[in-house]
Amino acid sequence: MNPVQVRIDPWAPEFGTAMAGADDLTPTAGDVNLNLEVPTDEWAPLSPGPDATARNDVVFVDGVRRIDARVWVTAADGTTTHGVCASWAAGTVRCNGTATIERCQVERGLFASVEVPSMHTRAATYAFRPAASDDGEALVQAVQECMRDLEGEVSREAGEADLLIVDGPLRGRQGLPNAVGYIKTHRVSYLPPLVSDVVPALAAGQRTPIFMTQTTWRRASWYLRLPGQEGHPWAGVVRCEASADTPLDELRRLADTTALALPRFASTAHKDPRAPQNLFPIAGLERQLKHRLGDATLLYRHLRAAAAGLLTTRG
Repeated sequence: MNPVQVRIDPWAPEFGTAMAGADDLTPTAGDVNLNLEVPTDEWAPLSPGPDATARNDVVFVDGVRRIDARVWVTAADGTTTHGVCASWAAGTVRCNGTATIERCQVERGLFASVEVPSMHTRAATYAFRPAASDDGEALVQAVQECMRDLEGEVSREAGEADLLIVDGPLRGRQGLPNAVGYIKTHRVSYLPPLVSDVVPALAAGQRTPIFMTQTTWRRASWYLRLPGQEGHPWAGVVRCEASADTPLDELRRLADTTALALPRFASTAHKDPRAPQNLFPIAGLERQLKHRLGDATLLYRHLRAAAAGLLTTRG
């Protein structure tokens, strides 16, 4: 009888876990083609081919968002709904021997399901942004969509690079050259039991064969393991996405390039609580973007003062 094994998740507890329990992954409702790169019965961990070369010019894209205040919106007829004032930012960092932040852009908005005047404060202006409803989840989703739109804008303006690594799903940016979506957490099971044991067998710098997924949108994917401390069988595993319209030879090149390039940027546990998946360039960009959002306490005070001024004026 095998003894019970206990492993500590490498991520700090306040960040949850990079992967749900093996039995908790939600099976994908979409179609998956496992025979894209190799036949299903030949699935095994893959190392970069002999012709693969590490790319020296890599651009990373990331975004952050923050709720600065929750508001009550009272319409002319006396009905009251919820809203939020939020800030979000997106930017790029280029790594080509040195790491240079090339773009940081901040935007703000007042999200509500009914149209309201923009909030002008001493520190910033929160322009009205429509939300589908005043439900808390719908409001946060509206902020998230604005952040994704801004990420798309800075991605398109990033310029040429050997790799363009988008932190999160690639959706909406599939047409960008050398673009790869980078997913750190796993909540959905894309691989059936027939081949799912290939992922735990990956060594650092190895990837799975490429597969095609069709859900609400179509993309090519592969799993990749980064170097780092041991934990559960999926420790250090990320999923990469590329455009489904990319020819297979180009997909292989992109997949092998990520397997060679991304391990160089893997974070370490003593420096990042989400190591190794939270890559150093992304972590550094995230810190800078959060700084650019401004002081949350100060913005909150200015929002309260602006709201009080509106009440006084209308009273």
